[in-house]
Amino acid sequence: MVVKEAQCEPPGPCTRSRPVRSQEVVITTDDPLLDAADATLAVRARDGDVHAYEVIARRHGPLMRVYAARLLGSDLESDDVVQDAFLTAWRRLADLDDPSRVRNWLMRIVSNKAVDRLRVRRDHDDVDRLEVSAPRHETPERVVEARLQLDAMWSALDKLPLDQRRCWLLRETADYSYADIAEALDLPVSTVRGKIARARAFLITEMEAWR
Repeated sequence: MVVKEAQCEPPGPCTRSRPVRSQEVVITTDDPLLDAADATLAVRARDGDVHAYEVIARRHGPLMRVYAARLLGSDLESDDVVQDAFLTAWRRLADLDDPSRVRNWLMRIVSNKAVDRLRVRRDHDDVDRLEVSAPRHETPERVVEARLQLDAMWSALDKLPLDQRRCWLLRETADYSYADIAEALDLPVSTVRGKIARARAFLITEMEAWR
């Protein structure tokens, strides 16, 4: 694989604040960095090593794409979200406190990007479009009520702690198993179960008026 740093195209990293000379990063099957630990790669990337960051992107990009696609229901959107996540991560590598947990850190970033994309979808939905796709027996009042209920659900979700919201979304909208969620977010399965249970209890209370 060849990555031109000057082009700044994900999943390879973009440059930081200063301009750099164009160079090529070549990854071959006998590249010693392919077997390097995440912590080693993250430290090198944090020091500006584009090659190390490209290895990180190749290693964790597929899982990030599957994660985003399941959450968004769209492969095309997931590619955009993952690219955006890699660019954001490159710019914020200095904020990575524990290089050995770079995968978990990347998953959190792509999760935030996916949730942001879902919010954009919600904000651009309009009642007229919903009304057209609604069954004929649905009155305009019913369509508006459904939209308001959806908005109420999003408002309730926004009140959840971040990890609870991620776990709930992956379970309820992406149909992830508890084990899959634990793998994606680098959490114990027991922790995932607890967070989802608390999220469900909170949402039931918040949405009581709509029952």
